[in-house]
Amino acid sequence: MQNTDVVIIGAGPSGSSAAALLRQKGYQVTVLERQYFPRFSIGESLLPQSMVFLEEAGLLECVREHVEQYAFQFKDGAAFLRGQQRSFYDFTQKSAEGPGTTWQVRRAQFDHLLAQQAEHYGTEIRYGHTVTAVDVTLKQPILTVQDEQQNSYQIQAKFLLDASGFGRVLPKLLDLERPSDFPVRRAIFSHVEDGITHHQASHPEFDRNKILITVHEKDHRAWYWLIPFADGRASFGVVAEQDFFDQYALKDPDGQSKDTYEADQLAALFQRILADDPSLSALMANAKFDTPMRTLVGYSADVKHLAQDNYALLGNAGEFLDPVFSSGVTIALKSSSLAVPLVDQVLQGHAVDWQQQYEIPLRKGIEVFRAYVEAWYSGEFQDVVFSSQQNAQIRRMIASLLAGYAWDETNPMHKNAKKRLATLAELCREGVNQGPSIEMVYEGT
Repeated sequence: MQNTDVVIIGAGPSGSSAAALLRQKGYQVTVLERQYFPRFSIGESLLPQSMVFLEEAGLLECVREHVEQYAFQFKDGAAFLRGQQRSFYDFTQKSAEGPGTTWQVRRAQFDHLLAQQAEHYGTEIRYGHTVTAVDVTLKQPILTVQDEQQNSYQIQAKFLLDASGFGRVLPKLLDLERPSDFPVRRAIFSHVEDGITHHQASHPEFDRNKILITVHEKDHRAWYWLIPFADGRASFGVVAEQDFFDQYALKDPDGQSKDTYEADQLAALFQRILADDPSLSALMANAKFDTPMRTLVGYSADVKHLAQDNYALLGNAGEFLDPVFSSGVTIALKSSSLAVPLVDQVLQGHAVDWQQQYEIPLRKGIEVFRAYVEAWYSGEFQDVVFSSQQNAQIRRMIASLLAGYAWDETNPMHKNAKKRLATLAELCREGVNQGPSIEMVYEGT
């Protein structure tokens, strides 16, 4: 039986940041990572709030040092496109304290950098090791692990953190999963040579420093992301419910939708969808789709609880909402920032109320993101984003949330976000002067 202070499942951003924070406190940390790095991952558009957590974990400088080498793109905001409508938010013009800029990154290199820095701090990362069973009934959990040679071994830890992301190791092994209340959506995506840098004059509204979110002109439930990198390439994808994709699917002789989701058919499906949006098609007219398309379906997830006395779930292993506002990495890093001081208390023999000290505080910000995701698909937040009836104060509050400051309780939109957002959408739709009406938003009435 092997022993260590803390076992972390997964070496993604939440795992690496948790490991780095624990090493600052002197604990022995073993990370079990099923894959080998670098490896492909989506979620390339960071939010400025994440910079705070990266710096706290001692990981920011290693990213900054490799910005040019890996063509990480400076990011200062978000741009929105719907037909002929345009809207831009500058994250430096926000109400929250903290950084207003960040990067758009290839996650293969970004995640590898964080993991390497965690190793530099003394973390042991075992790549190609898969957790096959876990026993959390003991005070100190025991994990059964299979290495790359198919050999099994057991390791016991004083505390266990699950940072396995979409792998969701503990939720599956401990039957913690519960259905998300979000509709099932599919994403189709890839990295492309976008061709935009050579035709900038034709698209003066395009800004490489901003993620571009485009609402499908014919179906406002569907949207595209375009996340530029600094070398003329970009992450490009479309998200929608299945019935949207069925409209574009190839038909068999009986008129039924064929299974168009094999690897060699995804690109054709994506091209048919893209061709139906004139504005985005014009912007991407010179793009080269030189990398195989990928797809994810039913990615939204939730769990019965995020922690118990001897284990906790970090980031996407606990809950994943939707990619629309790029909240995944920020939530992952926030979860590590919240959890590690509590793990420290446990290892020092102190009692921790994980519900009150971890789950409730973490979910406060997640629920703010949730309100905006839900309002995006219902159309309320789209009406806000594209409205010309926004005063500077409202724009600063929205910019703060888009920049990831979902835990900023000084932002009036933080408390009862769903109701306040509905009020703001109503004002925008009615074209009300928001100067006199701003108190309605503050009060959520």
